[in-house]
Amino acid sequence: MTEEAAGQVLEDEDELDAEQQLRRRLALAQLRHYPDPVLRMTAREVTEFTPELEALVERMKQLMHDAHGVGLAANQVGIVQRVFVFQRDAEEVLGVVNPVISERGDQLETDDEGCLSMQGVTVPIERTLRLTLEGRDERGGELRLELEGLPARVVQHEVDHLDGTLIIDRTTDEARKAALAIVRPRPILAAS
Repeated sequence: MTEEAAGQVLEDEDELDAEQQLRRRLALAQLRHYPDPVLRMTAREVTEFTPELEALVERMKQLMHDAHGVGLAANQVGIVQRVFVFQRDAEEVLGVVNPVISERGDQLETDDEGCLSMQGVTVPIERTLRLTLEGRDERGGELRLELEGLPARVVQHEVDHLDGTLIIDRTTDEARKAALAIVRPRPILAAS
């Protein structure tokens, strides 16, 4: 990944051309946003590897790309299944089904994270720098990945989504209050 990223969001959004900005807005419009209750649901294990699952993963990869993200969980598109996609490196985007973080390193790092479902919010979150991810690809093939740095952070973010956990649940009280002030729905007052 050549561009700076935090959590799920690339940080160079102001430099998008008009077409990229439009694609990003259209992609974001297809995602679930806080406080949508599906974001708090625990995703179910996938039991069948079907062409529909492969199509879901491809759709999620395209939405993530168009939204200028680095990760996207299925519940962010309204599907409550244990599936996510993430940008492993500059060339590789992977779909992971039934992910399990089987090992975590001891070293922790705090960094700012954003989320495609919480636009305008970045909060500090402590994450493990290294981990082992196990699961399956969208065709059912076994995956075992040793990840560190940003890919490890993104995987932890996506697994949190599948467990119904949001970045506001993992940050400081002060950062949570500031984030909620940004994303809470505000009443619309009509002039009489």
